[in-house]
Amino acid sequence: MLVIRMQRTGRRGHAQFRVVVQDSRQSPVSHKVVALVGNYNPHTKVANLESDKISHYLKHGAQPSDRAALLFKKEGIKLPKWVNVDTKKQAKPRHPEKFAKDEPAAPMPATDATTEPVTDTEATTEPSELVAEESINGSQAENTQPAEEKSSETATESDDATEESAAKAEDKQADA
Repeated sequence: MLVIRMQRTGRRGHAQFRVVVQDSRQSPVSHKVVALVGNYNPHTKVANLESDKISHYLKHGAQPSDRAALLFKKEGIKLPKWVNVDTKKQAKPRHPEKFAKDEPAAPMPATDATTEPVTDTEATTEPSELVAEESINGSQAENTQPAEEKSSETATESDDATEESAAKAEDKQADA
């Protein structure tokens, strides 16, 4: 049985194809062809086909490959009714569990439409956001809770602690 298939030519990375009529038992690389009926350059999408020879072989039972049939259909060569052209092939993904689109989205923090977002310059200029506490040995630890969320008791204790730490810092500077 005869087939119409594409035979790759051209250098590595720059493929070009010959459209050949060949015995189905032969490999395309064997170069044993019955007829050369055209060529195709996939880079420029230019096809030079001899439509009368292709129609002759199709009428006499030559089976076109899937890719050759798509090329013939694109170039306007009429295919027999028995030729099935599958235009949409779906390949299965190898690792569908690794797709980023399937990962759950990270939860977005809830924001009110009435509040304005705080910029970097505003966050650094407002010292009321973070309260620094100094321990007995003189190291500082930052309390990351905002001042508005603290209860009034802890706020007064932290104010007393900051006043004491400021007084200790002044004493140390005076001693030095």
